[in-house]
Amino acid sequence: MTEGQVVEVVGGRYTVRAADGRRVEAALRGRLKRASGAHGRVVVGDRVEVAPVADGRYTIESVRPQRTILARRTLGGHVARVVAANLDHLIVVASVADPPPRQGVIDRMLVMGEAGGMESRLVLNKVDLVRGQGVAAYLLHLYRAAGVPVLATSAVSGEGLDAFGELVRSGASALAGPSGVGKSSLLNAVDPSLGLRVQRVGRRSRAGRHTTVSSRLVDLQGGGIVADTPGFSDVGLAGVSAERLPWCFPEFRPHLGRCRFGDCAHLREPDCAVHAAVNNGLIQRVRYECYAAIRGEIAAHG
Repeated sequence: MTEGQVVEVVGGRYTVRAADGRRVEAALRGRLKRASGAHGRVVVGDRVEVAPVADGRYTIESVRPQRTILARRTLGGHVARVVAANLDHLIVVASVADPPPRQGVIDRMLVMGEAGGMESRLVLNKVDLVRGQGVAAYLLHLYRAAGVPVLATSAVSGEGLDAFGELVRSGASALAGPSGVGKSSLLNAVDPSLGLRVQRVGRRSRAGRHTTVSSRLVDLQGGGIVADTPGFSDVGLAGVSAERLPWCFPEFRPHLGRCRFGDCAHLREPDCAVHAAVNNGLIQRVRYECYAAIRGEIAAHG
């Protein structure tokens, strides 16, 4: 048996990097295919054991428990999909223009990272675009006030690229965000050797096109690993409990446990410390409204 980590998934084929640095192609053992496992999938970042079979081929014999997960479902869907595992950070990338940001998507992605055990970070990209400067100022204020670490970046002007490079080299990260926001451009800017494919945003829809077609772990020069996953624009949360949700909002945390009722849902209960913080301006109302909407989605899916 050889231990390793899954570094790329294309269809039913897995590339595993062994402890000695070798990369081997592997298929999933039949009994693992039939087992439900952790969300029923083997994903990039999973720690696995592989064994050789005939003709230099390998099979994945077992999968270690996942330390962290990035899980989502399509908005309105019911089936959770794990995108990556055993990562340290979720770096949410949003553009301030072209395409314009969608705050609901940003909030859900940040919650997704926290719920999966990762530290969530927000990168506001394309700040060189004049038409996005007002939006950038608003979002920087909103999320910094909420306690979310935020970077302003531009792969064109170079603003924020040093800080972004330090972030992605500080551990293993998942890079997530709608297509067209510049994830690949940012990675190319901090490590030109990657040569990731980028594509212009469509003029009519102003929506980005998918340029990443498989999930893989990307090794950066100078250290750091990034999970390069397909872009998506609508996010339905998966695996987030109603009890865990308030803790996924950093600005809620100082007020949790101070409500009259121990099982306070922070919706319409009397003497709710979170409500009081909203009314006192300590929690921004737009963020609270997002919390309430996600809480409603969780209740609707039972």
